[in-house]
Amino acid sequence: MVKLFLALLLFSTLLFGAVNVNRASSAQLQTLNGVGPVKAQEIIKYRKTHGSFKSVDELVNVKGIGPKTLQKMKSQVAIR
Repeated sequence: MVKLFLALLLFSTLLFGAVNVNRASSAQLQTLNGVGPVKAQEIIKYRKTHGSFKSVDELVNVKGIGPKTLQKMKSQVAIR
């Protein structure tokens, strides 16, 4: 059931555009390449602590996201 839900989220992301990392839920963040439950929670934790992301490149400041992971997801991410 969870896999179906994630598949539907991925499809809707592809259909409607990028995932807004400033507003996305954990499930929505998990549709991004290289992001699972742990990284999704780290993104949420980071934005609660530091406020909204000002640029996509700021994602490298999140624990577990480095330059390679950022490159995998960059085209799928929006900040506004």
